[in-house]
Amino acid sequence: MQVLDSNRITAGPMMSRFESEIAALHGCRFGLMCNSGTSALQIALAALKELHGWADGDEVLVPALTFVATSNVVLYNAMVPVFVDVEPDYYGLDPEAIERRITPRTRAIMPVHIAGLPCDMDPIVAIARRHRLHIVEDCAETMFSRYKGRVVGSFGAAGCFSTYAAHIVSTGAGGVATTSDPRLLVLMKSIMNHGRDAIYIRMDDDAGRTGEELFEIADRRFSFVRLGHSFRSTEMEAALGIAQLEEREDHWRRRLRTATLLRDGLASLEGRLQLPKVRPDCDHAYMFFPLVLTDQAYSRAGLIHFLEERGVETRFLLPLINQPVYLKMFGNLDAQYPVTARLNETAFYVGSHTEMTDSDAEYVVDCLQTFFDERR
Repeated sequence: MQVLDSNRITAGPMMSRFESEIAALHGCRFGLMCNSGTSALQIALAALKELHGWADGDEVLVPALTFVATSNVVLYNAMVPVFVDVEPDYYGLDPEAIERRITPRTRAIMPVHIAGLPCDMDPIVAIARRHRLHIVEDCAETMFSRYKGRVVGSFGAAGCFSTYAAHIVSTGAGGVATTSDPRLLVLMKSIMNHGRDAIYIRMDDDAGRTGEELFEIADRRFSFVRLGHSFRSTEMEAALGIAQLEEREDHWRRRLRTATLLRDGLASLEGRLQLPKVRPDCDHAYMFFPLVLTDQAYSRAGLIHFLEERGVETRFLLPLINQPVYLKMFGNLDAQYPVTARLNETAFYVGSHTEMTDSDAEYVVDCLQTFFDERR
């Protein structure tokens, strides 16, 4: 209502507040709100490419198991995604597999914090430093989680978050890029605004300016200095984000409670289902609740059909290299990524959303228990 009363929908004080709060909560100096987490990744990578003079065809290391947006933005930046296998227990980028994929054209590593759990960042950071690579953290599924006391989004050149409906903080649709590099911030602002000269991006960027400084802004405010996109968001989404941040601790506790109910209720199925694990010295935000069918006597398709028929919605656990478009582009890569290939056949997830009730979680447990009980 404050936004509506202000008669201002374009980026303004609400967005600045939301950006600042997200940045501070993730150990960064700057935040930049855009229209999706995908857009945040797109502009972060594009800004790094321009800042460091990367060439078309240079490579970015991405996990072989992630949402398709992670590697799509590499392709849209005319770079090459090079896939790296993931950990069998935590599903994040496997540090032991990274160096085998580094070539003279590798420029960056894009670790993805899956489902709310941070990647194993110490070895990833060490590898990046050793090979002079940049890190762009895909934090779309993970806000506020800490790795050994340090919050995600603060390990690399940029952190990229999604505020889509199902995520830890929701603005309906939206995303935020964070950084502590002012040069990167300027470039990202420009790229998300059609490539506009970053001297004037928001309508109050000339507020309080006089004389030659004002005339310089007036002269440059409609100048476009690079190719860019229309990835802007509005004050309305920012206001929703601020309200969500005010309730973040309650939302966090609710997700943890739902995940605990699911884990405790499904404990007797260990050996048939691999339940999500929490990396030592890490938080888990449980954007969703991943499961892996480990008993070959059962069919994942049969289990998913059973759940869906009973109103329990599921998703495969972020398959990427076996997606039709990627098979067409890269061929069958299963032999190169055995952990990912196995998860693509056996893994899925159910919800652990803030709005789930205890009875919702208990119902999911009952459905899974029933499936296995009926097939002994």
